[in-house]
Amino acid sequence: MRIGQLAECTGTSERLLRYYERVGLLTADRLPNGYRDYAPAAEQTVRQIRALLAAGLPTSLIKRMLPCAEADGSLRPCPGVLGALRTQLTELDRRAEDIAQARRTLRAAIAATERAS
Repeated sequence: MRIGQLAECTGTSERLLRYYERVGLLTADRLPNGYRDYAPAAEQTVRQIRALLAAGLPTSLIKRMLPCAEADGSLRPCPGVLGALRTQLTELDRRAEDIAQARRTLRAAIAATERAS
């Protein structure tokens, strides 16, 4: 499938698909005219990339995890990434607490402003 088709069926821009290819997350063959030609499995790969990015994983870690991806979108145990995944989870937990604190501060500011009105 061509890049425009892959972009359309995954809801991803062509620019992002080129980026995924440039950083080694996605591969494409080249047709004689130079156009990219993606295998049918590329659609699932892009969906996995997007899901892992949404989980806050950096592309360098995603690159290490993609070989462990199953066709159904699940991930089998992947050697050498458990520590990095735990570190990422700890960072997400920290960020979640920061957001929770910001929400508490904002609620207090709103309550104080309402009382003053």
